[in-house]
Amino acid sequence: MAHYSAQLIACHDCDLLQREIPLKPGCAASCSRCGAVLYRNATDSINRTLAYILAASVLFVIANIFPIFAIEVQGSRNAINLAGAVRSLWSQQFQSLSLLVFLSTILIPALELVTMTCLLLPLKFRRIPGRYSFMLRFIRIAEPWGMIEVFMLGVLVSLVKLTSSFKVIPGIALWSFGGLTLLLAAAAASFSTRDVWARLDRKPGQESAA
Repeated sequence: MAHYSAQLIACHDCDLLQREIPLKPGCAASCSRCGAVLYRNATDSINRTLAYILAASVLFVIANIFPIFAIEVQGSRNAINLAGAVRSLWSQQFQSLSLLVFLSTILIPALELVTMTCLLLPLKFRRIPGRYSFMLRFIRIAEPWGMIEVFMLGVLVSLVKLTSSFKVIPGIALWSFGGLTLLLAAAAASFSTRDVWARLDRKPGQESAA
């Protein structure tokens, strides 16, 4: 039986210090004072999160290349993609909105996907990624600024309004954004910083000896 060294952990809600206990896969530890969840023993969280992130990266590229939707008026069809929407807002003197859309739906999600891949891919192969502390801090800071789901909601509302006046044809990017939203939610739910730190703190040869 492998030796387990108990560590102290502070409750995120009431700050009570408690000792960690080994958990069976899929189980969670709760605070003895307030009952808040302290940590979970996620089943293969690193591999599952990496799979979600890689699939989301593919859909992210598709969503930014292909048209979101097309409008057909008297036989003439005009399609627009996300980059075109950002440029259109900028040219119409909505610079602040254009910048917000660019940051929240293109730049920050792209940086999040790249950062998560650079963090998790080496861990999958039992290697320590460079600058991992910076990447973990960036993921924590950038998470609230990725607003793909808000963008999707805005697009759907716009489509409902446009269908009363024009013929609207959904594009490949619209379905890709839908899948991207689900994959990002799944990645966020499966990602465990505790498991990442446990893998980072593991000494060479310790895993094979356990």
